[in-house]
Amino acid sequence: MFSNPFAALSASVPPAIMQTYVVVMALLVVAGTLFDIMHKQSATYFFNNWRDFTNRAKRQVGSGQMAWLAVQTAVVDVMASGEFCNMPRRIAHLLTMYGFVIYVVTTIMMVFAYPTAAAPTPGGVAVLWYIGSLMVCAGGYWFWFFIRVDVVAEGHSPFRFVRADLFIVSLVLSVTFALVWATIQATGDTAWSYIFLGLYLLATTVLFGSIPWSKFSHMFFKPAAAFEKRVAEANGTMSNLPPPADAPRKFGGGLKHARHY
Repeated sequence: MFSNPFAALSASVPPAIMQTYVVVMALLVVAGTLFDIMHKQSATYFFNNWRDFTNRAKRQVGSGQMAWLAVQTAVVDVMASGEFCNMPRRIAHLLTMYGFVIYVVTTIMMVFAYPTAAAPTPGGVAVLWYIGSLMVCAGGYWFWFFIRVDVVAEGHSPFRFVRADLFIVSLVLSVTFALVWATIQATGDTAWSYIFLGLYLLATTVLFGSIPWSKFSHMFFKPAAAFEKRVAEANGTMSNLPPPADAPRKFGGGLKHARHY
């Protein structure tokens, strides 16, 4: 049941074409991210901000502490999505993130290492591809219909779509079409399998080709921002107190300013 759908596809589509498509998608990720960095000047902002709070540092952060902060960022902020205080949202995010990683890695393995039936795919690889796909769908649809702020808090329709939703919509549709295509292809229904293959390729191309206009590149920026925040807290340039606690000092004190905040 859990077989390599790309190996079956190789009977009509040469593996070289599938591999070329994957390489092109990878190049779109690189090019789109670089364009996004230059267009939004994200790198310039990070470097300027880093220089600013380094110059204002109240205490030095040694190399050992810096390495520990990097480990904390990787484990807490990246691997455990510690920035999400809302547990349902964190779980949905983790399902989507880890599912996407598993899905992408196993896709690359099946397309490049086991592209045809002549190179039997280890059962575990194919099973992981389906598991990763289902994790993406579970986390993505849960977020889209039940967790989104504009749906839960603002009362908008769950089918309302804005440009900021481009990443999650194209991701979920890409993986959904992949699952439907693989399932139908296994039944031998050629016509419908090609229809959903086309939808799968279209959604995937939009996912990886729309990086300058979607939130895809945030997955690269957020770890850098989280690390920068931890270093700023460690060197004393960022206060752990909420903004109202600083109001009397900044504005000369008094109940008038406290009420404003």
